[in-house]
Amino acid sequence: MDERRARLAVRHRLALGAQARNPLEAAQSMVVLHSTDAPTVFLSVWARTKRFEVADLEQALYDDRSLVRMLAMRRTLWVVPRELVAVVHAAASRAVAARERRRLEDAASRTAEDDRRWVDEVEAAALEALAERGEAFTADVTRDSPLLATKITLGSGRWQLEASVASRILPLLAAEGLVARGRPRTTWVNGVYRWTPMESWLGAPIERLELHEAQAALVRRWLAAFGPATETDLRWWTGWTAGETRAALAATPHATVELDGGATGLVLAEDLEPTEAPKPWVALLPGLDPTTMGWKQRDWYVGPHERLLFDTNGNAGPTVWCDGRAVGGWSQRKDGEIAFRLLEDVGGEAVAAIAREADRLATWLGDVRFSPSFLPPFQRELTT
Repeated sequence: MDERRARLAVRHRLALGAQARNPLEAAQSMVVLHSTDAPTVFLSVWARTKRFEVADLEQALYDDRSLVRMLAMRRTLWVVPRELVAVVHAAASRAVAARERRRLEDAASRTAEDDRRWVDEVEAAALEALAERGEAFTADVTRDSPLLATKITLGSGRWQLEASVASRILPLLAAEGLVARGRPRTTWVNGVYRWTPMESWLGAPIERLELHEAQAALVRRWLAAFGPATETDLRWWTGWTAGETRAALAATPHATVELDGGATGLVLAEDLEPTEAPKPWVALLPGLDPTTMGWKQRDWYVGPHERLLFDTNGNAGPTVWCDGRAVGGWSQRKDGEIAFRLLEDVGGEAVAAIAREADRLATWLGDVRFSPSFLPPFQRELTT
């Protein structure tokens, strides 16, 4: 357990002296960064990067485009290093796109005789609208085309909703690798993005890799960042079937180690050397941070606190970390204060360090206020 916590501290750029030099290095250390909640990716990079400013990540995302937003594993929105875009697209996004397309075809069957052809027509209309504009919000392309403004019904019963076809076809095109998410509508805490053709965004189409090659490459990167971990952890993180997970592992040279409690952990074959224990450290990680969400079997770093730090769907709220363990939660209050509450005794020095980190975060945020989409009751109570 000590080895796992030491690896987490160093490889996830959280320990003193292990911080990344820039947002790209921070993202590469985590394989990918969660971006479902717009503020998460910025706060995750802040926690891992020396002298980080919002403009640094915005440059990487929108100017250099060394980081790219993609819908991928578990139908989650991620920020992906440019060199992994083709791998993530082949290993996960294409399967997500296929499922999303089937859902849209099912919805289209209520309004069109040939649902597949209808979806093709809608995709073509959306791509044409984006090509003419260069970039656009969903509302823009809806105004451009009556077809894209068509209302469709999704789900059934209490889950039934009506939406414009544009609001569904653009995320589908993104999952298919044809459209990219650009700058947000206003500031970095806004999750409404401009859409633009992927080929113009990257300067070339996404390279098409074979599924098994891409899955093995993704496993290798994940084990380097999150190993030792269990097969269950890997399957959960990727969203793959048991068969896909085992095939990818079989194609990746790895070794097994015994974890506390008797479980079998997986590491890369060449990654068996112990990690030097870092100096004591603390961190404030945002909701849905890739470290907090990195493993399915979390006892070794969450202990008995999972039901408080995660919501009922398994989404993590903002967490306080001390020496490789999630020991509490935090929230931003309306006046900008970062309030935190600990769930165990971590000692006076650690408490003081956590308080300094909370003050540092509040100062960095300044006048910026944000409301996480996923805020379990424990963290929600801290906002008042």
